[in-house]
Amino acid sequence: LSANGNDNKKFKSDDKMDGAPSRVLHIRKLPGEVTETEVIALGLPFGKVTNILMLKGKNQAFLELATEEAAITMVNYYSAVTPHLRNQPIYIQYSNHKELKTDNTLNQRAQAVLQAVTAVQATNAPISGTTVSESAVTPAQSPVLRIIIDNMYYPVTLDVLHQIFSKFGAVLKIITFTKNNQFQALLQYGDPVNAQQAKLALDGQNIYNACCTLRIDFSKLVNLNVKYNNDKSRDYTRPDLPSGDGQPALDPAIAAAFAKETSLLAVPGALSPLAIPNAAAAAAAAAAGRVGMPGVSAGGNTVLLVSNLNEEMVTPQSLFTLFGVYGDVQRVKILYNKKDSALIQMADGNQSQLAMSHLNGQKMYGKIIRVTLSKHQTVQLPREGLDDQGLTKDFGNSPLHRFKKPGSKNFQNIFPPSATLHLSNIPPSVAEEDLRTLFANTGGTVKAFKFFQRDHKMALLQMSTVEEAIQALIDLHNYNLGENHHLRVSFSKSTI
Repeated sequence: LSANGNDNKKFKSDDKMDGAPSRVLHIRKLPGEVTETEVIALGLPFGKVTNILMLKGKNQAFLELATEEAAITMVNYYSAVTPHLRNQPIYIQYSNHKELKTDNTLNQRAQAVLQAVTAVQATNAPISGTTVSESAVTPAQSPVLRIIIDNMYYPVTLDVLHQIFSKFGAVLKIITFTKNNQFQALLQYGDPVNAQQAKLALDGQNIYNACCTLRIDFSKLVNLNVKYNNDKSRDYTRPDLPSGDGQPALDPAIAAAFAKETSLLAVPGALSPLAIPNAAAAAAAAAAGRVGMPGVSAGGNTVLLVSNLNEEMVTPQSLFTLFGVYGDVQRVKILYNKKDSALIQMADGNQSQLAMSHLNGQKMYGKIIRVTLSKHQTVQLPREGLDDQGLTKDFGNSPLHRFKKPGSKNFQNIFPPSATLHLSNIPPSVAEEDLRTLFANTGGTVKAFKFFQRDHKMALLQMSTVEEAIQALIDLHNYNLGENHHLRVSFSKSTI
């Protein structure tokens, strides 16, 4: 396939969707302002990119990978998960052409960018003799990246960052913090080249669909000093570090669950150009609907089907309260002909995934509930004047939604159901004994209690089982403690 200037007639769009495999890929429906760097970054997790040809006028591009296997892996992956650039879905298929022959004088800009990327991939040497446009690369100065997350509508944990950035090399240390009301992180690679690749591929991308945008710069620091291994900071080279006073390390059960979940995320057959077995793990996480690969839509259904409910006990309100821990519940419908099942509509697909992954298999009112995605797109309200015995409820305007405010602290405090509950908004007049009695009245046993040292408005309270804690949360979240204080209850990752 050869390019000479404006002679675009030679590029008849490759209309055959499932052509024979080729290491040249045809990319269609690109956003108008997209750069070569962004197109090259699509291929980087799968293998070395050897050539690129942009057809700006047609919103198309051809991308050539070093091997056919890499191209096959990339096409297979992106047929399962629609790739997005600048929040716009794009389409990738095999080209009818087996290689790209591009006229270097006319395709200069793309070649310069490609050379820059290749130089960064191969060595850390400066690129001499090429004038590279602003969107290309300057050799990395530091192995430490400073990451700022814009539009943080969903929690971004240290583990999520580790998963995404590990695609580009071994991550040694991460420190997360909030500064100027923005969630930020410092992340150190073993090699500045890896930092360079990660910045090139990830800067400006979204972790989740249309939000949590990564802004990445090189830090002036060249080494991070991590004192504690917990959910705010981690030194992966020193598992022996303490968790720090009052800063609990990752709960072992959660750590184990996370390890299990991460191992499910490897892309079968993904070729890792960066010598990491899970080169596309972050990408695959998107397929599982957890973490997005840059720009990959988490989309998905907002309606959940919950079955095996205790039909004597369950109410729309109790489902609203429990599922509301993981997202803003819009509507709940207990099925008229099958009262052990209910449909629950969440505010978006990320929230329904979150609720499903945390609540499927938990015990509610003595029964192990099953949570799956429903085929319904919305939950219908009953027709005007029709009495459906209170089985359907619209919570769209509920003041109890936890995630209405973008960047709310609640996003950072989403944990699996646990026996320990986090209580907040406790008025000064309420003592430990009052709270122990209140929670014992939900039918469980209170095993331990502790006020926060710095802040008596908050406390941890431990029930004897997770099921008892779930019951207590359903019964007592938003309980009026007097003095216009309504108790807030959520699951904690700490133990007392």
